Amino acid sequence: MRLTSWTFTAVASAVIALAATLDDVCTVSYVQAALPSNDFYNGITIDPSSVSANPVYNASVSGQNFFPDATFDYCNVSFAYTHNGRDDQVLVWYWLPAPENFQNRFLATGGGGLAITSGSGSLPGGVIYGAVAGTTDGGFGSFSTNSDAVFLLANGTVNWESVFMFGYQGIHEMSALGKELTLNFYNVTSKLYAYYQGCSEGGREGWSQVQRFADEWDGAAVGAPAFRFSFQQVQHLYSDVVEQTLGYYPPPCELELIVNETIAFCDPLDGKTDGVVARTDLCKLKFDIKSVIGKPYYCAASTSSAGPPGSAAVSLPEQNGTVTAKGVEVASTIIDGLHDLQGRRVYISYQPAATFGDAQTAWNNETQSWELDVSGIGAEWVTRYLDLQNTSSLANLDNVTYDTLKEWTYQGWQTYEDTLETTWPDLTPFNEAGGKVLHFHGESDNSIPTASSVRYWDSVRKIMYPQKSFTDSAAALNEWYKLFLIPGAAHCGPNSLQPNGPFPQTTLQVLIDWVEKGMEPVTLNGTVLQGENVGQSQQICGWPLRPLWKSEDQVNPDCVYDQSSIDTWIYDFDAFKMPVY
Repeated sequence: MRLTSWTFTAVASAVIALAATLDDVCTVSYVQAALPSNDFYNGITIDPSSVSANPVYNASVSGQNFFPDATFDYCNVSFAYTHNGRDDQVLVWYWLPAPENFQNRFLATGGGGLAITSGSGSLPGGVIYGAVAGTTDGGFGSFSTNSDAVFLLANGTVNWESVFMFGYQGIHEMSALGKELTLNFYNVTSKLYAYYQGCSEGGREGWSQVQRFADEWDGAAVGAPAFRFSFQQVQHLYSDVVEQTLGYYPPPCELELIVNETIAFCDPLDGKTDGVVARTDLCKLKFDIKSVIGKPYYCAASTSSAGPPGSAAVSLPEQNGTVTAKGVEVASTIIDGLHDLQGRRVYISYQPAATFGDAQTAWNNETQSWELDVSGIGAEWVTRYLDLQNTSSLANLDNVTYDTLKEWTYQGWQTYEDTLETTWPDLTPFNEAGGKVLHFHGESDNSIPTASSVRYWDSVRKIMYPQKSFTDSAAALNEWYKLFLIPGAAHCGPNSLQPNGPFPQTTLQVLIDWVEKGMEPVTLNGTVLQGENVGQSQQICGWPLRPLWKSEDQVNPDCVYDQSSIDTWIYDFDAFKMPVY
């Protein structure tokens, strides 16, 4: 006999009242009883027969960027649901803390690259704080299937339902179902706090909810978000087009020396010589990159696997030479950012001291020369998402100019404005619902320009507080939405070239304390995860204040207002008549 939804809830309440151990509640029948009813979310039907549940004891995590080392027990749960009338299947996956460790919290997590999920990689970040942690496969077929695998139904035909799920709907549904499951599973009668944590694509996914669903979460911790999606994907091709346009393909070792010399010069500009460039804005103002011309570089021959497991090894020859004027021109043009052929700005680029990841060249054994190595994610954006062809590679960039990149950017912007761009600047509903955001971005990010986060923060400031001065509007915004630029950090993690820099490993804990205890952070706690100061705690300044050390033995910086530095982060996108938020 099929149990009614009321019976499910009644059974769940009775069992949790008696349960004392994880084994008591982590069973298929108990989870089935705790499932949201089929009238809970309009248009969704859950399949109770799909439920799996098993207890896991003494799970451990260590060496992670976004949460500290921990050992914990949890109930490993997954189930499937379908959208009525669509004949699809979406898988959701939740880790539920042992009952004695549950702290009335739920955490949603996201993915990276073109994945909507990080699988089990992000879920511990919730359980260790007493939160049920959830993720979704977006309906793409498995937790290891990326969105691009299901983007096209056939050449020229977009699977728009997958775009909606990847853009915002999948995370929303997983959060709604997960929160209801949590309430039923633990028989919660008091406030359930809901949070989000994610970086890169996961950062964009976080903003997709904050911008659309005001009361979904109480707080979101978002890192280096890949929003302004079309701009971001075309940006990956910009370095390649610079090299092609200038007719010079620098050896990787030459670019590496340029980065190292930049770090060496700019490191002490923040007042402390520790191998970390905390003020890339001062680096822009004071470092003459041409000073590197003529300096010698050397890299030994090496062999490495550049692709996935099982791919062919890549052999690089010995690299021995001096930095050329052409190499410096390539580097400085990349840092300056994409402009069209009339000199108007299209987009922003990476900060000085970031590595030139997109500019890496390939060695041709036949010609014994370095040549273009087209960015894979940039190429796929053009072939699959703009040209709608089931391929992810471009044979070459022949006849591609800066104007071509502008056209591709605009085409993607228009096409995916309502799904992937994710830059809606009016966050009034989220603010009025009492939501909090901690937004962070590594200053030496070589994948997503750090200034892209500054621009979004500033867009929100201008839209929401148009009558206030910069100082007053910044203060008003910082009451609930704070941005932190992480000294020396790379993309969503610490930087091996600047190992003594802090990384915000405990951001979720800071967010929880802000939401639940009213402990508003003025600075963000960072932990040194590499180098000689491993384990040291360092405070990170909140934007628009910038770090400045008065002495070498000072651990935490002063956070100062520097208008000339702020100005280096502000850009006029005059290549477009539409506002770029």
